[in-house]
Amino acid sequence: MSKVWPVTLTHGAVKLRPLKVRDGKVWQEIRSRNQNWMQEWEATPPVPAIEPAPTFKQSTKNLLRDAAEGRSMPFVVEYHDQFVGQVNVSDIVYGSLRGAHFGYWIDQNYAGRGIMTSAVALVTDHLFTNAGLHRIEVAIRPENEPSNKLVKRLGFRFEGIRPKFLHINNDWRDHNIYVMFSEDFDGSLLRRLK
Repeated sequence: MSKVWPVTLTHGAVKLRPLKVRDGKVWQEIRSRNQNWMQEWEATPPVPAIEPAPTFKQSTKNLLRDAAEGRSMPFVVEYHDQFVGQVNVSDIVYGSLRGAHFGYWIDQNYAGRGIMTSAVALVTDHLFTNAGLHRIEVAIRPENEPSNKLVKRLGFRFEGIRPKFLHINNDWRDHNIYVMFSEDFDGSLLRRLK
C-alpha cells in the first residue's frame, strides 16, 4: 500500500496536490472571478451567521488538521501547474464502513476540458487503491448536467435522490447521490478515459 496522505497525484497535465495556506491569494482570485458561476452549486448558511465566516487561512488549517488525523484530503487541482480547482475528500471513516465522500469545483475558464474528469478519476483510484476504502459517494445537484455526466462516465452508479440535502443559493436543494464500491473498481478509472 502506498502513502495515503499527504500525496501528489498526476495524470498528464493534471496534478492534484495538498492544499496549502499559501494558496490563499490565488484561491481568492479564482473564487472572486467565478462567484456568479459558482453560486448555483456552492453550499450557503441557511440562516444569517452569528459569527463571521472563517478566513481561507482558518478554513485551510482546519482541513489540514482533519487530513493529518486521516479524516479528509483537501486537494488543489492544477493544470499545467496552474491552480484551477479543488477536490475535497471528507468524512473518511474506517472500521466497518470504510467510506468517504468528495466534492469538487473548477474555474469556469477551465471547465469542459476533461480536467476534472481526470482529477476525479485520480482521487477515486487513490481512495480505493491506497486508502483501502469500500464506498465512495458524490452528491450532485440534478441541474448540474456536466457534473452528473462526469461521474456516470467514470462508472459511479446512481443511488437515489436526497431531498433538500444541502442549503445552496438561498434554499434547500435536492442532490443526486452517486456511489462506487470497491467491488465495482477495476483497478483504474484513468483507464476508462482512454
